[in-house]
Amino acid sequence: MLKKLFDLFATPGSEQENDEHAVNLAAAALLVETARADFVQDGEEEQTLRQQLITTLGLGCREVDELLGAANASADNATSLYEFTRLINDNYSAEQKITLVAAMWRVAYADGRIDKYEEHLIRRVAELTYVPHEDYIRSKLSAGN
Repeated sequence: MLKKLFDLFATPGSEQENDEHAVNLAAAALLVETARADFVQDGEEEQTLRQQLITTLGLGCREVDELLGAANASADNATSLYEFTRLINDNYSAEQKITLVAAMWRVAYADGRIDKYEEHLIRRVAELTYVPHEDYIRSKLSAGN
C-alpha cells in the first residue's frame, strides 16, 4: 500500500532515472570489486576505474565521484555478485556486457599484473552475464596490450 502511495507522488521519468542509476551503480560496484579483488587498491587502479566509468557510462567527473561513493558502499554491503549481475543482465545488451568485462580487465591490469583473484572475479562476472568465452578472452588480451 505504501508503494502505491509513493508511486502516486513520484514524478514522471523518475523511475527510469532511478533504474539507470541502479544499473550504473551495479557496473561501478563490479569495477570497485575488481580493484579490491587483489586486496590492494592502488592509485593506478583507482585512476583507471574512474576513467572507465567516464568512458563507458559517459559521466562527468562529479557524477563519477558520487557514483563511486555509492558503489563502494554497495560493494561493502553486497552478499554476492548476483545483485549486480542481475541488473546488468536485465538492462545491458550483449555488447554492453562485453564492454563491462573489458573495463574490468583494464582495471585489473592497471597495476601491471593480474592477480588470480581478479581473474576469478572477472571470469565469474562474465559467466553470470553470459559473455561468451571467446569475448572474455578477447577482452583480456586487448586490455593487456
